[in-house]
Amino acid sequence: MAFRAFLLVAALLSLLTCFHATASDPSLLQDFCVVDKMSKVRVNGLPCKDAKDVVAADFFFSGLHLAGNTTNKQGSAVTPVNVAQIAGLNTMGISLARIDYAPYGLNPPHTHPRGTEILTVLEGSLYIGFVTSNPGNKLFTKVLNKGDVFVFPQGLIHFQFNYGTKNAVALAALSSQNPGVITVANAVFGSKPSITDDILAKAFQVNKMIVDRIQAQF
Repeated sequence: MAFRAFLLVAALLSLLTCFHATASDPSLLQDFCVVDKMSKVRVNGLPCKDAKDVVAADFFFSGLHLAGNTTNKQGSAVTPVNVAQIAGLNTMGISLARIDYAPYGLNPPHTHPRGTEILTVLEGSLYIGFVTSNPGNKLFTKVLNKGDVFVFPQGLIHFQFNYGTKNAVALAALSSQNPGVITVANAVFGSKPSITDDILAKAFQVNKMIVDRIQAQF
């Protein structure tokens, strides 16, 4: 009896582990589920078009060799390759992004609520880091050079900074067809409508004038 109970507990733990491991995007129930862009159906994900209408172009994207435009305040540009660019990525649970950095360019602190990110530096050097959740808020940082790889855990705030005098390029792979991105400063200070001065001033322990000045940048 005790041995049977042990086997039952072991089986339950194994099932829980499997559920945890597949808690990102849904698993495939067919060979593919290419997005039907004409469908009006709204589901958790995107509807599939008829398999007989699928063509090779549904699995293709061209242009990742082209540098993004980094002439902006942050000096960085992200070129995404997710389900919006490749319809065949629907239900596949993966996506890519090319990130270009001008000298001293920054990919500002942000999170991906639906995906873990693995970053590979293709050119240049980057100072990168991520912060753990409350209450620890521990900062992990590293200098990455060409060919180096680093992982940013799902949902945690992270950043990349090109501290060099030459352009840098990185390729990011993410564990979701649509990992999403929440840039912290944009979300907090650039929300529409704006979060009230009282709330932000208290949250950041500054006066309302400073909050107004920051919000004016967004």
